[in-house]
Amino acid sequence: MTVFTPSTIAAVIIAASFAAGLNVYATVLTLGLLAHTPWVTLPPGLEILGNWVVIAVSGTLFVAEFIADKISGLDMIWNALHTFIRVPVAGLLAYRASSHLSPEMQLLATLGGAAIAMVAHSSKTAVRAVVTPSPEPISNITLSAGEDGIAIGLTWLLTQHPWTAAGISIAFIVIAILMTRWVVRALRRTWSRLQTI
Repeated sequence: MTVFTPSTIAAVIIAASFAAGLNVYATVLTLGLLAHTPWVTLPPGLEILGNWVVIAVSGTLFVAEFIADKISGLDMIWNALHTFIRVPVAGLLAYRASSHLSPEMQLLATLGGAAIAMVAHSSKTAVRAVVTPSPEPISNITLSAGEDGIAIGLTWLLTQHPWTAAGISIAFIVIAILMTRWVVRALRRTWSRLQTI
């Protein structure tokens, strides 16, 4: 069982924020369900995620996202709307996880969590914008399932090995930043093709 110190809380915030940027409902649902197992104790401030009402709501919304995110076209609308959900909820998770820190550190954790979620969410949305116009549905479904798997896997891992989960998240963030130029070029090509139709 992980003992949560200020440094492991930082790792939890990094990993949970990245996972929430990919799929906030999967992240909250996984943390909530894991809170009911004997080998996981959530950091102070996040115990509320184990409430069965929170679990039921996040489970229902996870199922809705699981379906909507695999329908080409609808996934873009869904992801655009979730800019206003994933980022603030990741910030809220970071705020709650850092509740035992000073107000200044809690504010920093909240802003950091929201920024990490924004990177994850933006890169996910940008890649989707490139893949969605593809006429076959397999690539979109595979990409969506992969994002769900990463969100759930990272969330479980952060409860067992917080720094490993944070390291993986940081690696994904670096890859997302490095791939920005490629994604922008691909989006421009896609946009040019759509204008000629």
